[in-house]
Amino acid sequence: MKFLTEAIGGLKEFGALKTAVQSRALPAAVTGVTGVHKANIIYSLCSLLGRRAFVVAGDEPEANRLCADLGAMGLPALFYPLRDFTLRDTEGSSHEYEHQRLRALTALQGGGHCAVVCCIDAALQYTLPPAELRRRTVTLKPGAAVPMRRLLDLLAACGYEPAAQIEGPGQYSHRGGILDFFPPGLSSPVRAEFFGDEIDTLSFFDPLTQRRTESAPAVTVAPAQEALIADPAGLAAKIRRLAAELRGKAAPAARAVLGREAEKLEGGLPLGCADKYLPLLYGGRTATLFDYLQDDMLLFVSEPVRQREKVRSALWQWGEDLKDYLADGTLCHTLDTYSRDWAFALSQFEKAGAVYLDTFVHGGYDTPVRTLLNLTVRQRSVWGGSLDQLTDDLKEMLQNKWACAVLAGNARAAKTVAADLRARGIDAADVESPEKIERGEVVVTGGSLSAGLEYPGACFGLITRGRVAAPRARKAKHPRRGQEITDISDLAPGDYIVHATHGIGVFEGVRKIDVHGVAKDYIKVRYARGDVLYVPVTQLDMVSKYIGPREDASVRLSRLGGTDWQKTKARVRSAVKDIAKDLIQLYAERMQAKGHAFPPDSDWQRDFESRFEFEETEDQLRCIGEIKADMEKPAPMDRLLCGDVGFGKTEVALRAAFKCVTDSKQCAMLVPTTILAWQHYQTITRRMEGFPIRVELLSRFRTPKEQQEILRRLRRGEIDMVVGTHRLISQDVEFRDLGLIIVDEEQRFGVAQKERLKKKYKGVDVLTLSATPIPRTLNMALSGIRDMSVIEEAPRDRHPVQTYVLEHDEAVLAEAIRRELRRGGQVYYLHNDVATIERVTERVREKVPEAKVGFGHGKMSEQQLSEVWRRLIEQEIDVLVCTTIIETGVDVPNVNTLIIDNADRMGLAQLHQIRGRVGRSSRRAYAYLTFKRNKVLSEVAQKRLTAIRQFTEFGSGFKIAMRDMEIRGAGNILGGEQHGHMQAVGYDMYLHLLSDAVKNAKGEKVRGYGEECLVDVQVPAHIPESYIPDLSQRLDIYRRIADVRTREDAMDVTDELIDRFGDPPESVDGLLRVALLRNRASQLGIREIRQQDSTLFLYRDAFDMKRVGALIAAMRGRVMLNAGAKPYVSVRLLPGQTPLAALEETLGLLSGEKTSPPAAKKQSRGQPSRNSV
Repeated sequence: MKFLTEAIGGLKEFGALKTAVQSRALPAAVTGVTGVHKANIIYSLCSLLGRRAFVVAGDEPEANRLCADLGAMGLPALFYPLRDFTLRDTEGSSHEYEHQRLRALTALQGGGHCAVVCCIDAALQYTLPPAELRRRTVTLKPGAAVPMRRLLDLLAACGYEPAAQIEGPGQYSHRGGILDFFPPGLSSPVRAEFFGDEIDTLSFFDPLTQRRTESAPAVTVAPAQEALIADPAGLAAKIRRLAAELRGKAAPAARAVLGREAEKLEGGLPLGCADKYLPLLYGGRTATLFDYLQDDMLLFVSEPVRQREKVRSALWQWGEDLKDYLADGTLCHTLDTYSRDWAFALSQFEKAGAVYLDTFVHGGYDTPVRTLLNLTVRQRSVWGGSLDQLTDDLKEMLQNKWACAVLAGNARAAKTVAADLRARGIDAADVESPEKIERGEVVVTGGSLSAGLEYPGACFGLITRGRVAAPRARKAKHPRRGQEITDISDLAPGDYIVHATHGIGVFEGVRKIDVHGVAKDYIKVRYARGDVLYVPVTQLDMVSKYIGPREDASVRLSRLGGTDWQKTKARVRSAVKDIAKDLIQLYAERMQAKGHAFPPDSDWQRDFESRFEFEETEDQLRCIGEIKADMEKPAPMDRLLCGDVGFGKTEVALRAAFKCVTDSKQCAMLVPTTILAWQHYQTITRRMEGFPIRVELLSRFRTPKEQQEILRRLRRGEIDMVVGTHRLISQDVEFRDLGLIIVDEEQRFGVAQKERLKKKYKGVDVLTLSATPIPRTLNMALSGIRDMSVIEEAPRDRHPVQTYVLEHDEAVLAEAIRRELRRGGQVYYLHNDVATIERVTERVREKVPEAKVGFGHGKMSEQQLSEVWRRLIEQEIDVLVCTTIIETGVDVPNVNTLIIDNADRMGLAQLHQIRGRVGRSSRRAYAYLTFKRNKVLSEVAQKRLTAIRQFTEFGSGFKIAMRDMEIRGAGNILGGEQHGHMQAVGYDMYLHLLSDAVKNAKGEKVRGYGEECLVDVQVPAHIPESYIPDLSQRLDIYRRIADVRTREDAMDVTDELIDRFGDPPESVDGLLRVALLRNRASQLGIREIRQQDSTLFLYRDAFDMKRVGALIAAMRGRVMLNAGAKPYVSVRLLPGQTPLAALEETLGLLSGEKTSPPAAKKQSRGQPSRNSV
């Protein structure tokens, strides 16, 4: 926004400030300026003088506003947040804030043109010293000579954690000549491919698909943690020395803690509280953010008086916490200071020559001030979108011959606003990026600031729309249609697996077996009575992980060669047939039911959408497009919209509702709770303001008499849109012409309720919203029975939730509650047991007597619950002890700490949904997931808690639902009676049988699951461990190869292998060729192919004699036909001929082809293949 520099340049005081900075007449104080003016001064001074900005803001909301305003003006700004040091050895905590800080430190040191904004308490906290950061930061480029070993050592020294596959920042993964790592400062992980000791290529990749997206010209590897333990043994020795020197009454407790932590270090175990040792780590040198201040930076300090108070209260708070820490031995002498004080800050302000920015004039400053300036400027409130108001404001400015700028949000809105103003007689120009605005001119452009501003001395005024999320650069995404959850890669020895032909057994690992000098991999499966089956890895698509309806369901093993498995399968198959019929009938009826085809968007629709005050994320736009396309078709829509808590699902649904209502149809929105209905009702009324649309609420907030009146008006079509609870499903509710049903928080409604709704309104479009869809619907959507849209992109201004996983510790939790209360917030304490909830409430009252504690649970009447919510919203309750009732979304933005008792007992999806209830404002939120002391967590619970800690970023609801299905099993797919069937055959097999039955019912040709051809020939066909060391990844790739059906599939798998693991060896090419030949043999009806010495045997139920005759004629003397009880054709290999070449030739002749297809070629290193198979 260069025009802002021109505008503020018209003020003589700004000229004086610029001169003061150039002549070093600093510190300088500028008074009379508010938030948006401060941003303008910082931006304009830095761009005129070519300097970088180091900004100390008054508090976190101001820091976030300054970051956003500076970014909008054209000076990219990074926020350096306050961090909570982990001083107790927890199981683990999430690292987003630490990563944000490291990003800012790396940028400060790198010298790029940007601003760093922080609060004074964060700036005074200890961090990594600049020399250490420099020493551990390396920039990698393709062609650079860096030995792989050195890079691995560097990543370990920088605090990166090794992983088999990268899922989040701060991890690395090494496979042969390929190294993946995820530096905290980047939005995607990086894959480096080595050629010897040289980096051959660098590219970004998508952590979901693990496939490369685009190449990277250069990548900076910077530390992933602030407290880096380079020499664990050395640190352990220091800790033991310190423990020996301790004296005083708290010394024994501290010694015990230090001894335990030193022992962990000596044993090579990771320490959950490395932060605690910051004062000892870097040779005793401590550093703060001020150590990163450089000569080319300008230091701006906003509201210095407020800063002083902030430091004073932070130090007082630390003093209070420290008493507890010292008493229980967590901290001790020497390890008790983690930040500097106000005197240190003042010395830095004076040394660097600060520019103080103040709203009001103060009596004096704590440092000498050499330049004092007062600006006469005004801040305008944000423009709400009313054209009358805008026209009046502009006319008033134009009367005084002012230069006027209007920021309309985005380019699309700027065009609309400029056209509207011209229609009202104001000559407004729509300019994309204006450099200067003359007096008497009105320019409308995109963008937005936190407030408008006026500079009377420069005759300039700016009017702005509310804050808009800046569109972010997006990586190209791989389209993701239905993913099947058949994840065999999670297999560990001892897991149950299902073989399509032999039934349920126990996986006992992968064995390499040598047959006639050819090494091949087999999966070892143990069945009932100790029978063992070795399954060739080429048949891995016949095997899937057993996922039952419940985690702890006992599983009966099948007997090898017995008939029980075939009977079970037949029983389930017939049951599945009935469901398939019902399902197909329901969906076929919906498809044939004449729905209503809505017309394309009207001008009203476009007007309604342009009034949305935020920039839509790309995902939102895609979902809106998909939903509208469905609505415009004559068949009724049935779409599931998944989006994380607070990702703008409601806005997407409202656009569909508006489209429905403007076509003279009615729209109903079904929500699970009264309070939520009320919140939605208010949102909708506000959003539809200015349009002739009548919205009503049907719930207990309306008296019986009002409800009857609403029902009467619904029948007569006098209400366009109604929001309601279960009351909407009642028999007495009738619509005049219903066009769209929106079901919110769909995981809260039973299958029966939703199906009843769909049966009652067959031809009506249905849109279902959910953050973590229940697995049944998720899977039906994934299996392609329903359509699904996913919003994965977070809106701006949502902070990640800092998540801790720890043993239940009253002291830690009381401290967490106090910290939240001190900043004026509220707390959810989740205890999911109604019987003991009042006892827990009393315990919290005892521990934190100053808090107002209330409780709420699902056994209370709706009236009592509504009263609890009202008291919470109006801040009459500080801590709400509650059950999982909070997961159905009532928004209380002031609740920003969540404590969960016995988190290990909860489903992953549920944990995620509940954690989404905090962090809904621009304040930082905390979640403490606790489990009972000394309890050994089950493997499932451990996986869950790790996953929730990893997925702290927003947008992981969908990933979590997928992961939850893998961990917990798929839940009740199709109502109660199906539960047993699924337990009998396992989830994956069940799905296969179901989808086969659905295809049969549709009249499509199906090759039965488990009726594939079995191929066992003597060729090296396995994945060497040297190529893919990790067992779960190896199994996954075996599964992918076994699923290959066409040459395109084979090329795709080869591309993925080259991309992720480098060039595949011969034996992997062998696997791919076997997979292709196996598929071809299946199509010819061949059930089994075996090799004995130099002869191939092909078994089929019956042979086509004409084809066999052609085969015998073409391969003279090599072919024999046996027409016994198990008919087969045998083919003798030629001397020097490989089994695969002979098989290709045979299958080619049997299928009537004259020539055999060419053998596979291998492509050159690093190039994606297009002719690999």
